Amino acid sequence: MIPHPQSPYALTKLVGEYYCNIFHQIYDLPTICLRYFNVYGLRQDPDSPYAAVIPIFITRVLQDKPPIIYGDGEQTRDFTFIKDVIKANIIGAESDACGVFNIGRGENSTVNDLAKTIINLMGKDLQPEYQPPRPGDVKHSLADISRARAIGCNPEYNLGNGLREIIKRLTSVS
Repeated sequence: MIPHPQSPYALTKLVGEYYCNIFHQIYDLPTICLRYFNVYGLRQDPDSPYAAVIPIFITRVLQDKPPIIYGDGEQTRDFTFIKDVIKANIIGAESDACGVFNIGRGENSTVNDLAKTIINLMGKDLQPEYQPPRPGDVKHSLADISRARAIGCNPEYNLGNGLREIIKRLTSVS
């Protein structure tokens, strides 16, 4: 897709990619840019202003509170487990490849399915709480990972496996 940034944050990421491309063209400096899609893993701060949905949902369910879903929950995201991101960084750093590569699973899940999966994995009897949609939220996000796969970035964790690993770690520590 042709990039069309919808926020100053997205614009700065695109500008960085353009800089890398120019350095490659003018100075023959090999550059690689990895675009991460909805990364999740242990040690994410659910209270951060930049908190992602997964640590927020897990924290609420741990507290026997329902996950809060903004909108109808049918928005989709391509959730990427941190171990797949680390693997992609190593492959990218060791590769001779240049350009922009999407790092994700290449599969999307609805926020409703995410909430249900977390609730079920944690053995709770909760129903999500729905609130009005947030302005500016993207409805659907899905990484085309074909270029990343071509250099050996093949995700190993699906959403369920990644969530199981996090929840197992969190509940065994409690």
